[in-house]
Amino acid sequence: MEKEMKYEEAVAELERVVTQMESGQMDLDAVAEKLKKAQKLIKYCKERLTETDGEIQKILGGEA
Repeated sequence: MEKEMKYEEAVAELERVVTQMESGQMDLDAVAEKLKKAQKLIKYCKERLTETDGEIQKILGGEA
């Protein structure tokens, strides 16, 4: 992502992108750009969730 954003911000942005895409009022080029942005946001969210899960597992396992 361009700037480090919080997970919640990324999810909110992803929801906005999906809403825009679902509106059906964008041309093909705009849809392609929004799809690329959505893919980046999904990747970022997955990475953050994986990272957070690892941190939680360490804490629960006593490896703080």
